[in-house]
Amino acid sequence: MRIQLALAALLTLIVVPATAADDASLIEALLSTVGDSECTFIRNGKEHTAEDAESHLRMKYRRGKRHAKTVETFIERIATKSSMSGRLYMIRCEDADARPTAQWLTERLDDIRGDKN
Repeated sequence: MRIQLALAALLTLIVVPATAADDASLIEALLSTVGDSECTFIRNGKEHTAEDAESHLRMKYRRGKRHAKTVETFIERIATKSSMSGRLYMIRCEDADARPTAQWLTERLDDIRGDKN
């Protein structure tokens, strides 16, 4: 029994840091995707360039990393809405209508992961 517990603890030490590193890499990839997108980001009713949006989200992530342990919680807690006003962030790409940034980021995450959904 002790050997099984020790092995379980060892596996946790190996798997958890790898998962955290994977999530950090995915968050970094998403942030870069934002900056490279050429889309218009709408924050608190004002339009911002993709580069400005990336910079803003990086600042929020730097300050709030403890609230975003996974890429999903990064999208949900940091990249979805203004922490000041509570208003949703929106994105408009090309000639499409503006839509919630969380939806767009989730789709980009699926692309990065290679999901076929």
